[in-house]
Parts: sequence; structure tokens; C-alpha cells
Amino acid sequence: MRETKLKMEEYKIQVAELLLRCFTGFLFLFQGYDKLFRLKLNTVTDAFMNDAGRYHVPRPLVYLLSAYTSVAEFLGGLFLILGLFLTPALYALSVDLLLVGFAFSFIEPMWDLKYMFPRLILVVLLLILPLGNSPWSLDYLLFHKN
Repeated sequence: MRETKLKMEEYKIQVAELLLRCFTGFLFLFQGYDKLFRLKLNTVTDAFMNDAGRYHVPRPLVYLLSAYTSVAEFLGGLFLILGLFLTPALYALSVDLLLVGFAFSFIEPMWDLKYMFPRLILVVLLLILPLGNSPWSLDYLLFHKN
């Protein structure tokens, strides 16, 4: 009986990981997709240059940061959904969140956190969870040793 209860607890953690991974992945994937394929990087850069130009931030730097954040969000989201390269994906998304937070704070010190804060909490939760033990991930299927 006790063994069955322990299995159920392990199963609940796996389901929680899957739910968190997929939800967070969808948020980042679609944000990155929008910036890369709908708006395009030049449009994203132009939007930031309106404010960054006041501080004489060079356009190539803004473009580079826009490119990194867009690719990190798109690929990081995709990898979270697939459960592939989870730790590197979470680190890339952590750097993304730091860069975006710095950029927004640089542009406007009192900016609205309503979109950023939930993503931060989700990424931190995933960093805390013991990833790689869920059979619902490609990392588990490809790299798990029995």
C-alpha cells in the first residue's frame, strides 16, 4: 500500500513537471515565434530603438539583444514542450529574462511586470524541480539509463 502511495506521488510530480514545462514552453514559443516570423527582427529592433536611441544605445547592440531574446524564446519554448535539453533551455530562458528585465528597466524604471513576472516564476519553478525523471520528455527517452 505504501509503495503504491509513493508511486502516485511520483506520478503527480511528473504530471506537474509536464504541465509546467508545456505551459511555460507555449508562452515562450509563441512570443519568440511572433518576434521572429510575424513582426520580424527589424520591427522588434525599431520598437526598442525608439527608447534606446535616447540613451545612445547603438542599433547593432539592440538588434543583437533582440535576436538573442527572440531565438532563445522560440527554441527554449520548443525544447521545454518537447522535454529536450531542458537544463540548457532553462538557462537560456533565464538569461533572456535577465536581458529583457534589464532592457525594460533601462528604458523605463517603473515598468509593468504583468507579463514578465509569471514567466520568471514558471522558469524558477522548473529550475527547482528535478527535471529529467519524467518519462514524458525526450531527455528521458534519449538519455535515461536504466
